[in-house]
Amino acid sequence: MTPHREAADGRVEQVRDDAAGRFRLAGEFYAAPGRRGFARGELSFLRWEFERGVLSSVRGSPWWRAVNERLLRDKIEADLAGGGEVSSRAVELWTEFVRRPTPVTWYRAHNASIVAGYLEHEELAHDETPLERFMINVTLVRALYAHALVAEPRLAAGRLGRAARHLGDPRYGTVGLFLSLRRVFPQHYPVAGGSLTRLVAEEGSLPRLLDFGVIIPRLEQLYDFAAKSLDEPRITELITDGIPSYGKAPVERSAWTVARPSRTLRLVRLATKPVGHSR
Repeated sequence: MTPHREAADGRVEQVRDDAAGRFRLAGEFYAAPGRRGFARGELSFLRWEFERGVLSSVRGSPWWRAVNERLLRDKIEADLAGGGEVSSRAVELWTEFVRRPTPVTWYRAHNASIVAGYLEHEELAHDETPLERFMINVTLVRALYAHALVAEPRLAAGRLGRAARHLGDPRYGTVGLFLSLRRVFPQHYPVAGGSLTRLVAEEGSLPRLLDFGVIIPRLEQLYDFAAKSLDEPRITELITDGIPSYGKAPVERSAWTVARPSRTLRLVRLATKPVGHSR
């Protein structure tokens, strides 16, 4: 463990049982010149976690808390290291963002930390309810897609990629279309009772078009893209037969497919069909 990692651990420890403190600490990283605009997507999602109660030290989720801590530690270590020795590939990517803040370097760093947290704490996910595990998988899928939209727009949106790539820019409010789950799932924790089919059916019309019309048809390509972009081949192990399966998620095709796509859904799929990768 590097000295910078130890120092980062200490700062995270100070706010471990203070959800508001976590929010404050996350925001401090983006106070530096050149980084301020990039706070929007992450802090919006963090605010959603705070409102759901998953970061509470009393009734919160050990899994959500652990993944959030990994993200905080990596950013803090990168800031403290100043280009010196770091403890992981994810932190290296954060130092690249610090040197050159761009949408692509931000997504690589952010998603590398998130994926590292997912892989490190998968056993904790086993203790979540099946519906919560489904939400956890959707969260990862959305983050991977937003990254692809910026870095590989023709993979993410086909012929519309060049025009649509700015929608995933973390500096703009449109990033909430992908990273915000407020309009998609229940705002309480944990998500229990009911059925997965009903949960999916209650998804709003716009999120439904995004998920079933654009994202889901290219899931395996997104996971392959992320594995290469983040230098983490284990990402491809988090999807089984085209269905996200992290944390022993309920692998129910009904939650990830539409038996009878509407005309609008078919048109969206056609318009955004992947046509290759841009560079």
